[in-house]
Amino acid sequence: MPSYTAPTKDIQFVLHDVLNISGHATPGYGDLDRDFTGAILGEAGKIASEVLSPLNAVGDTEGCVMDNGVVRTPTGFKDAFAQMSEGGWPGIDMPEDFGGMGLPYVMNTAVGEMFSGANMAFTMYQGLTHGAASAILVHGTEGQKATYLPKMVSCEWTGTMNLTEPHCGTDLGLMRTKAEPQGDGTYKISGQKIFISAGEHDMADNIVHLVLGKIVGGPEGIKGVSLFIVPKFLVNEDGSVGARNGVSCGKIEEKMGIHGNSTCVMNYDEATGYLLGEEHKGMRAMFTMMNEARLGVGMQGLAQAEVAYQNALEYAKDRLQGRAVTGVENPDGPADPLIVHPDIRRNLMEQKSFAEGGRAFLLWGSSLIDAAHRGEDKDADGLISLLTPVIKGFLTDKGFDMTIQAQQVYGGHGYIEEWGMSQFARDARIAMIYEGANGIQALDLVGRKLAQDGGKHVMAFFDLVKGFCKENAEVEGMEDFIAPLKAASKDLQAAGMYFMQEGMKNPNNALSGSTDFMHLFGHTCLGLMWAMMAKASLKALADGTSDPVFHETKLATGRFYMTRTLPMTSVHLTRIQAGGEAVMALDAANF
Repeated sequence: MPSYTAPTKDIQFVLHDVLNISGHATPGYGDLDRDFTGAILGEAGKIASEVLSPLNAVGDTEGCVMDNGVVRTPTGFKDAFAQMSEGGWPGIDMPEDFGGMGLPYVMNTAVGEMFSGANMAFTMYQGLTHGAASAILVHGTEGQKATYLPKMVSCEWTGTMNLTEPHCGTDLGLMRTKAEPQGDGTYKISGQKIFISAGEHDMADNIVHLVLGKIVGGPEGIKGVSLFIVPKFLVNEDGSVGARNGVSCGKIEEKMGIHGNSTCVMNYDEATGYLLGEEHKGMRAMFTMMNEARLGVGMQGLAQAEVAYQNALEYAKDRLQGRAVTGVENPDGPADPLIVHPDIRRNLMEQKSFAEGGRAFLLWGSSLIDAAHRGEDKDADGLISLLTPVIKGFLTDKGFDMTIQAQQVYGGHGYIEEWGMSQFARDARIAMIYEGANGIQALDLVGRKLAQDGGKHVMAFFDLVKGFCKENAEVEGMEDFIAPLKAASKDLQAAGMYFMQEGMKNPNNALSGSTDFMHLFGHTCLGLMWAMMAKASLKALADGTSDPVFHETKLATGRFYMTRTLPMTSVHLTRIQAGGEAVMALDAANF
């Protein structure tokens, strides 16, 4: 059975040596000293490895079962969920007024990676609740906050988001779910939603659904969409659970992965709903949850890559196969371990360099969210808005690729369920699809985010890279990082210039290269992260660190990324500059 070890040491390195979070002006960061974050991460890591990881295979093999409309979660899930709730983990960054710990979002991300790496399907229950609670926190009335947030922050009640319908996914303007005003401030919600993660289960006393629908008589299309709170059980005036609402689970979807999470078809039959936010402004409220969810999904891609790598590494060290081409390295055994072979090394280094670079990227992005929300930093808000589709799309595309590479290390055993590697690939696959499929993320990046505020935020990113390179150009040891980063940044700028020149003349030229641009941007971001980590490790070594092996290993891993992976930016640029003619050449009938 696969195992999981929380990467607490690496997370601490990024938080303190690279991002220097305790030195930030962002409110709340001054309290995040190394001892404090170490205590939190240590406890979370213990729960991840000892409680959640052993249930991962259980959730995959047992799945969720529906019995007379009631969904039963896998063995052990309910007890583990109660333990998570009692520990306060679901509300780590939620306001103390509603029972949360009040810590910065970056700590929620760090802990979330551990929990998701240990058991992605399980962690989705609390992750979706966090997103729904965030939407109520921002857009709800004082009464709605008082009614729902304390129970949701503790996960006594869980939450969902209901967008997709059988006939429409991304194009939400086509939805048919209707909301009829009742004259008393409530609405009757009728319709069907599909692909609803954690839509029905047995681990909470109530489930608070956030449902997109159209108020009868409102505007057509997306401009007529509103968001409603529709609880499974109505809530009495004293806060207790009351009568069953008109919402039910029609069935559980049979899926490729995340079997431990109940993905449901939800039926609303004149269910009582309460408007969240303004009429016909549902997308504004929903995107509070969606943007947070997109970073969370990027984290899932990274987390599955990390746990798959950990197990592939152990297998490569243990499995004896062939002899090293440079001479026997295990003379007492019949063969050498797999890890002596260059192609296995290449495979593992690609995984390791992605996981560590992606972790730094994700934590940096989370620190930007804190700066924007806690520090009211508009520049940080604009930058994370630009980077969100990159974090979601790039980390999940590459995260899935890394789970496949980890599976490859096992050879035929990787294809056998007994070894558990296929679960990581199957679970990671959904992250490329939900919360906005990655093709949509790429279109959003190229079609909206690049030009946002007159291109101010992408220019700020270029200035950030340029400033870092200039500041560290003469630092001894940084030459292996600065030159490749400069080249990648130039490729990214050239791609942006191509879109500016060609996009207006022929939008297909720009949009045909959108996925390539997202990956080009992602590689450049990881290049920046590796340069920042290299600087931190070089400083640690110069200062006489007590752990030189960690920092020497970090530098070697970074050099691998800069020399073997970052040059992919030039390939993506070439594809972008080829334009859309070859992509659009065939008539639909000729495919």
